[in-house]
This record gives sequence, C-alpha cells and structure tokens, in this order.
Amino acid sequence: MPVFNIHHITKYQYDRPVKESVNEIKVYPFNSPEQHILFHEINITGHPEVMVSTDYWGNRIGMFNLLPAHTELVIESKLIVRNNPPEQELKNFFGDFKKLHEEVKKQLSLIELSSYEKLQLHDEIRMIAEKIKTSEEIAKVVENCSQFIFENFQYVKGITTIETTVEEILEHRSGVCQDFAHVMLKILRYLNIPGRYVSGYICPNKNGMRGEGATHAWVEAWIPGYGWAGIDPTNNVWVTNRHVKLAVGRNFNDCSPVKGTFKGPAMQSLSVYVSVGYEDGQTFEEMSRVKLEKQVEENEDPDLLESFAGQQQQ
Repeated sequence: MPVFNIHHITKYQYDRPVKESVNEIKVYPFNSPEQHILFHEINITGHPEVMVSTDYWGNRIGMFNLLPAHTELVIESKLIVRNNPPEQELKNFFGDFKKLHEEVKKQLSLIELSSYEKLQLHDEIRMIAEKIKTSEEIAKVVENCSQFIFENFQYVKGITTIETTVEEILEHRSGVCQDFAHVMLKILRYLNIPGRYVSGYICPNKNGMRGEGATHAWVEAWIPGYGWAGIDPTNNVWVTNRHVKLAVGRNFNDCSPVKGTFKGPAMQSLSVYVSVGYEDGQTFEEMSRVKLEKQVEENEDPDLLESFAGQQQQ
C-alpha cells in the first residue's frame, strides 16, 4: 500500500489588480475505500474562508471569495494519501448488456451518464463502437474501447486545450488524457454504457505511465454486478493504486480542479505545479504554464465579471 505526498499549486497572475475573485475548487480527495487520507491542507492567497459542501456527484467542493484587490491568486494543496489496491473481484466482472439495462433503468444518475448526445462526427463514433463491441460482456467492451484509443490516438501535449471538442480530437487523433477520456465517454454512452469522467493524479512508477506526476484524467464505467470500475485509456490499464481520485462527473467541467470569476479587465496567466513524493524521499515534479487572455471590447464595461478557465489535465 504506497503512500504519496502530493503538492499541487495553482497560480493565477494578472497584469493589473483585480478584485472580488469568486472561486470553486475541487482538490479534495474523493471519499472511497481505496484511498486513506493521512493529511490534507489547503492554503489560499489572503486566507479567505472556504465553505465546503458536497455536489450532485458526491465530490467535496470548496467555495471562497477573495474580495480585496490583488495581482496574484495562489491555491496550494498539500496531500498525504495511502492507496489500497482496487477491490475488483473477477467473479463480479462479467455482467452483460441485458443485466446492464436492468440496473440502469433503476437509477436516474446511471440513465444520465449513459445518455448519448449526437455529434457532427456521429458516423465516426458509430464505426468505433461497432468495432469494439465484440462481446456481450460490458468489461470486455470497455477494455476494447480503452485499447482502441490507446492504439489509434497519439499522446501529444500542447495541441489541445480545455475547450477542444470531441470532434476536433477525432479529426486529428491526438491529445492528452483529458481528451482521451472525453472520446471514450462518447463511445461508451453511444453503447448505452454509463461512464463518468474522473480527475486526479497518476503517481509515477517504474513502468513510466503517460501523464504521471501531473493532474490526470481517466474514465469509470459501470459494470453490472460490480459497480464503478476505473480504466485509464491514456495508458490502457484498469486503475491501479497509483491513481489518486479527486472528483467525478459527466465531463471535465464537472471536475475542474479550479474555476471561478473576478472583476477587472486584466489579462491573466496560469501556472500549475505538481510534485509527488514517496516515503523513500524521491520526488517527481512537473510545471506547466498556460496563458489565458480575454480582450475587453470597446463598449464593454471593464468592471464586469470576467471568467477564467480551469487547468487542462495531462
């Protein structure tokens, strides 16, 4: 049972003072038997009061308002977590589509998470879905979907953003973990398999998984007779005790680690630092920078609320 020391810093900087920054953070570890939280501390610029609640999907969320003028906002999370191996009993991993249909119709959230919204590239999704549905066993179809994405999409950083659409990812067949999770969810939902987006971290190991040491994203699929099972299409593996889960939802927007608004016409820049330390003292670090800008139109009130985006997951 590995113990990880995770340090996650999100820093927004502005070219002029802004004020009344209202924010939502989802950097709290998800409550599950696979994760034992030994320590968690959050530090925020100005030390505002953080109101913590639970959202529709069971995520812990924090809300705060930084009222005074400021040119920098830093949100720091320090987490120590012990991970247990996922309790995936193979005897409960063989539910088929008939059993899935019986379970889904009894739960509103599963109906919602299996609902498919048609894309412009609908035929592409249909073609992939037909190719991977080689069995009536849900777990096998989910595995096939993960393998298809792993083998047919290139892992390339910097060519997509949090606003990149599934259609764009399908066209250039490349991206990062966030993109692959969104594509996989579309395919699963086309087949009426409930799927949910998962945000968190993937901690490094000797296998050198893609996306390790940074904020990461994967998918959970509903396996009848078992429940939610995590699978990582970026690395084509079922989730291991190297995955630390923060939040779940329909897509990235439900799980963004940080998002909010502020007052002022400032341009902003975003940097994200993540380090993962081990009991033996080894540390893995990654820093990423994203420039976020919004131009103020000629007739626009510069004191109106401007939104800033969350960080892309790698």
